[in-house]
Amino acid sequence: MDTRPAWLIAGFYLISEAALSLSSAQQTRHLWPVLAGLAVTAAATAALLRIRPDPLPLPAAAALAVSIPATAALTLFNLPIPPTSVAQLWSFGCGTVTATFLCVRGRTGAAWAGLLSMIAISAVWSWQSGQGFGHGVAISAINLGPLMMATFFAYTLRPAAGAIFRLREESTRQVGSEAAAAAALDERRAQIQRLDDMVRPILERIAGPQPLDDRTRDDCRLIEAHLRDTLRAPVLAAEPVTTAARDARLRGVDVVLIDDHGLDDLPAAARRRILGTVAAELATTAAGTVHVRILPPHRAILATVVVNDPGSGIRRIEIDAPGPRAGAPG
Repeated sequence: MDTRPAWLIAGFYLISEAALSLSSAQQTRHLWPVLAGLAVTAAATAALLRIRPDPLPLPAAAALAVSIPATAALTLFNLPIPPTSVAQLWSFGCGTVTATFLCVRGRTGAAWAGLLSMIAISAVWSWQSGQGFGHGVAISAINLGPLMMATFFAYTLRPAAGAIFRLREESTRQVGSEAAAAAALDERRAQIQRLDDMVRPILERIAGPQPLDDRTRDDCRLIEAHLRDTLRAPVLAAEPVTTAARDARLRGVDVVLIDDHGLDDLPAAARRRILGTVAAELATTAAGTVHVRILPPHRAILATVVVNDPGSGIRRIEIDAPGPRAGAPG
């Protein structure tokens, strides 16, 4: 019910009720009860559409049930005796609509309590105005017909609708699970393919009859370091950090990458800037060791790069969202 078409229909309904009540308000005693009744009707209509739990929460259902006789009391005791127009009984239609949709929202008992209270208010008004107790019951009891139909449909259609909604939710969950499983399987296949492309040539070379040379040993060391990076720092095992780390290791730099998941929820553009800064630091290091760590989430600093250069000493670079801050050399 909380959709744009439902709100449009509710708007047309309230406009029509306002036109009906105001067009017949000239012969009433005061205008403010008419306006108050319209305000109560508008609030009840908005509550029926806006409140999301289904069935309606008991406090909301009770308030909506009370609004039905309240609107009737505001309008009936303000009418001339006898009423000059049938349109002056517009509150009966509003109460019936509220009661009907209380049934739709799963509060049939509250709907009946509200409408029967409206009929009682009508009977009291009719008796006090000298028109007779039965007259008030007769002009308002006709609204029990729509409520009976709403009650029938509530007890027959709501269980079926509930089953349909449950099946739809289950289908949505199943589709989501299947999509997640398929994505995980595709990622696993891609990882296996990357691993095969990376490791197979080295394994074939090791298994061959030729003796291992220094180049093969260096390739094995670089592949082992890259595989360790993918396990220990997956967010850093991506370009341009991968190439920069490989080049630094070829120069003899000891590169250690650690990921504590501080970049997991970061926008892609900010993540690319940080990876570019890390790659630039790796590219400028000629010797020694480099420790790159992505800090845990919710820290003021997102990443740190600690360079221990035998020539220039130790320096620490702190990387936050705006950009890097270099610490004093040690």
